[in-house]
Amino acid sequence: MTLRDGRRAPSSGQAGLHASAVATLTIWPAPSPAQAEHRIRFLAHLEAHEDGLAKSCFPEHLTAGAIVVSPDGDRVLLNHHRKADAWLAFGGHLEPEDHSLSAGARRELLEESGLTEFELDHDPLCLDAHAVEFCSDLGTVQHLDVRFLAVADPDATHGASDESIDVRWWPVDALPATFDDMYALIDAAVARVRARA
Repeated sequence: MTLRDGRRAPSSGQAGLHASAVATLTIWPAPSPAQAEHRIRFLAHLEAHEDGLAKSCFPEHLTAGAIVVSPDGDRVLLNHHRKADAWLAFGGHLEPEDHSLSAGARRELLEESGLTEFELDHDPLCLDAHAVEFCSDLGTVQHLDVRFLAVADPDATHGASDESIDVRWWPVDALPATFDDMYALIDAAVARVRARA
């Protein structure tokens, strides 16, 4: 089925993911006013777009990812993303087979990091919106990113995927150059892990 604006209507799998994403974001306790504003924006996007989780939704769509931290909170696993040419956390587009945002984050983490042993929180860690230049032939896209926390042992097997130049553990006090908002996301992940200790 095609929508009035020419886009394809979501499949039953996408409709289930859409409902799950709305439920997750609705009950999520935003940890700050800025995060609450992101949540309002993300939910408004989903209300306006039945296909708001699909890569084809332009000029913005939801994505999901994970920030991987060591159990002691001293190290973070990052990938040198090939297209962005920058050190980033793991994540990307949601797929119809993802039944939830956390399932999408888990799949992306498995695909991009090579990790097979990790613990992933089911509740979001934080939300982030950022422009991506290489996502669509139509132009710059806004990724409305839902980030989850993953904890993994630095000795666990990991490796680069086709999308990455390298995957490496970094000390949190000696992180590589990256985008300013990535540092804030890492800080949030490290703080949550250390609070559990």
